[in-house]
Amino acid sequence: MSIKKLSIVIPAYNEAKTIHHILNKVAAVQLIAGIQKEVIVVNDCSTDDTAVVLSDYSAAHPDMGLQLFHHEVNKGKGAALHTGIKKATGDVLVIQDADLEYDPNEFNVLLKPITDGFADVVFGSRFMGGKPHRILFFWHSIGNKFLTFLSNMLTNLNLTDMETCYKMFRTEMIQALDLQEKRFGFEPEVTAKIARIPGVRIYEVGISYYGRTFEEGKKIGWKDGFRAIYCILKYNVKKALKYLLLLVIAAAIVVGGYVGIMAWAIL
Repeated sequence: MSIKKLSIVIPAYNEAKTIHHILNKVAAVQLIAGIQKEVIVVNDCSTDDTAVVLSDYSAAHPDMGLQLFHHEVNKGKGAALHTGIKKATGDVLVIQDADLEYDPNEFNVLLKPITDGFADVVFGSRFMGGKPHRILFFWHSIGNKFLTFLSNMLTNLNLTDMETCYKMFRTEMIQALDLQEKRFGFEPEVTAKIARIPGVRIYEVGISYYGRTFEEGKKIGWKDGFRAIYCILKYNVKKALKYLLLLVIAAAIVVGGYVGIMAWAIL
C-alpha cells in the first residue's frame, strides 16, 4: 500500500492556551517519503476561546488547509475523535492531543513500521525506549499499567501502554469499526476492537512524553479510570466471562479440596 496522506485528528476542549502551539508543531513536521498532511481539528464545544483561536489560526495559515469542525454541545473526547475519524481522507490516521504532552515530530517514528510494510496499527508507548518523560503522578502510572495489564489479558496483546494518545491506524481499518465510547473509554474500546481484526499487525514504538499537571490543564481523573475498567470488560466480554468461569472453577476446586481434606481429617 502506497502511503500518500496522513490524517492528523486533533480533539480539542478548552485548549485556547496551547492549540496554536501544537498546530505550529504539526505544520513544521516534514513527513517521510513525501507523505502529505491532512489536519482535522474537532472543537468539542469549548467554553474558552478555543473556537476563536482556531478560526484566527486558520485564516492566518491558509496553506495549511486546516479543517475545523465544531460540536454544538460538549460530547467528550471520544465523540470528537469519532467526528474526526469520519472526516479523514488520508491513507493513514493518527490521533494528536491538543495540548503539548505529545510531540508531533515523532509522527515519523510511528509511520515507519507502516511505510516499511510491517504494521497496520502502531501504538506510541510512553513506557519504553530512552526518550524524555516528565516525572509526574505515581498513582497515575500504576493505574495506567493496571489498565494495560487488564486489557492485554483479555485481548492477548503485549502492549506496554494501552492508554497512550498516540495511536496510528490504516484509515480504512479504523473507519470500519463501530466505535461507541464518547469520553476517555475510547482507548480501551478501540484497542479491543482492533485486536479482533483477523490478521491485524500491531506494533509499538517508544515516544517521549511531556505530561501536564491538573493545574496546567490535565482533564482525566479517577472516574475515567473506573470507566476504562468497565470498557475493557465490556468490549472483551467473551474473554472476561471465560476468565470469570475459570476463576469460579478454580475457586470451587480449592474449596472442594479444602472441604475434602477437612472431612478426611475428621474421619
